[in-house]
Amino acid sequence: MAALIWLIGGIVLVAAEILSGDFFLLMLGIGALSAALGEVLFGNTFVSLIIFALSSIGLVTFARPWLKARFHGAIVPDNVQALIGGKAVALSTVDEHGGQVKLNGEVWSARAFDEKQVIEPGTSVTVMEIAGATAIVWAETI
Repeated sequence: MAALIWLIGGIVLVAAEILSGDFFLLMLGIGALSAALGEVLFGNTFVSLIIFALSSIGLVTFARPWLKARFHGAIVPDNVQALIGGKAVALSTVDEHGGQVKLNGEVWSARAFDEKQVIEPGTSVTVMEIAGATAIVWAETI
């Protein structure tokens, strides 16, 4: 009877993984299926519980990170996040109040990252962050 409960629990967890896609429920489901096998082989619920715990912890700790990296791939920044760290050129004087830079061929409103810094036109800058439609920039050389 306990093996049947482990089996049903394992199948439910593996099926629920389809909704989450995070590989956590899958690891628990495999752990429950291992416990069901342990229950059939040993007939001891305590041993099955230990099998479930060890296999689930092992799978979550070692297999899950590998699977996530393999199937989900690296996180690639998109939209404005991809602009952070990029290079731009000041088109007008940029200070703590404003200015303009050319970033990826487009003109952006800009503000100096350091409020004391005044960036002259033609100066190469690095985009430190994006706040709305304003690039917060830092001059490499003044």
